[in-house]
Amino acid sequence: MSLRVIAGTARGRKLKSVPGDTTRPVMDRVKESLFNILAGDVIDSNWWDLFAGTGAIGIEALSRGAAFVKFTDLNRAPIETIKENLEHCKFIEQAEIKRGDAFSMLSGTADKRFEYVYIAPPQYKKMWVEALKLIDDNSEWLSDDGTVIVQIDPREYEEVEVRNLVESEERKYGSTLLIFYDRK
Repeated sequence: MSLRVIAGTARGRKLKSVPGDTTRPVMDRVKESLFNILAGDVIDSNWWDLFAGTGAIGIEALSRGAAFVKFTDLNRAPIETIKENLEHCKFIEQAEIKRGDAFSMLSGTADKRFEYVYIAPPQYKKMWVEALKLIDDNSEWLSDDGTVIVQIDPREYEEVEVRNLVESEERKYGSTLLIFYDRK
C-alpha cells in the first residue's frame, strides 16, 4: 500500500513505509474520514501522535494546518522513517520526534498540552486501554477542549472506566474503529 498525504499543503507527497511489519499504516479512507470529522479544528492545533509508526496521521494534521506535532515511537525504524517523511514534506520545524516508551512518557509530567492525542498502538495487546487510562489519570497532557482519538480493530473494543474523559463518538471503517474521547 502506498502512503501519501491526502490534503493540505503537502497533498500528494508520498510517505515512506516503516520496513517490516511492525506498523500498520492507516487507510486513506480512514484518514480522510478522521479529518472530515475534525474539519477546521485542526488549524493551529497541537497533536501527539503517540505510537506514530510512519507519522502519517501527524503529517496529515500538519499538512492541514496543525501548528505542532509530537511524534513518539519505541523503535528506531519508525523514528527514522518519521524523520525522513517530515523532511520530505518540509514539516521538520513544526515537529518533535522522540524515541521511547509511550507509557513512561504519559506517566511523566506534562511539558505541553495537546488538543489531540492519537493512539494507534500495536494491535490486540490492550495497549490502547493502558494509554487511555494514563491520559485520563494525567489529563494535564490535554488542553481544556482536548480529544483523545483511538484507532483499533473493532474486535479490540471494550468499555474503559475513565474519570476525566468521556467517549463522544465511534466510527467504524471496515477493520478500523475510531473512538473519540473528549476531556470533561
